[in-house]
Amino acid sequence: MAGKKLTCLDCGQVNRVPEDRLDAGPKCGTCGAALMPGNAIEVDWPKLQKAARTDEVPLVVDFWAPWCGPCKMMGPEFSKAAGTLQGRARLVKLNTEDFPQSGQTYGIRGIPTMIRFVGGRETARQSGAMRADQIVGWVG
Repeated sequence: MAGKKLTCLDCGQVNRVPEDRLDAGPKCGTCGAALMPGNAIEVDWPKLQKAARTDEVPLVVDFWAPWCGPCKMMGPEFSKAAGTLQGRARLVKLNTEDFPQSGQTYGIRGIPTMIRFVGGRETARQSGAMRADQIVGWVG
C-alpha cells in the first residue's frame, strides 16, 4: 500500500502513512511527533512551505495575527475543528506578523484567512472568522 505523504510539523521529515492508519495516531519515523494531531499546531514559514507542497492529506492553514480580534475569537474554534477533523485533515496556524512574506506569497488581503492545500495545490480559501462546525463543514 502506497500511503499518503505527510510532512512532520516538528522536524520537517516527510513520512508515508497508510490511508487506513491516518486516524490511528501515526507518528513521525524520525522524531516520534504526532503526524495527525487532534489540535491546531503553530508552524513556521519553512515547514508550512514544505507541508503545503508535499502533503497528500488536506492541510488547512489559518493565517492570523496576535493583534487581530476576529483571529483571537476564531483560535479556540479552529482548535476544536482540528479535533473533529483528526485523521481526515491537519489544521495549522501561521502568524502573519512573524512571517509577513506569507501575505504576499499567498495573496492574503485580510485575516483571518484559511487556505486548504492538497498535494501541492490550493484547493479552497475562506476569509473571516468561523465557528468550529462551519470550519469542519468548509474543510469537508
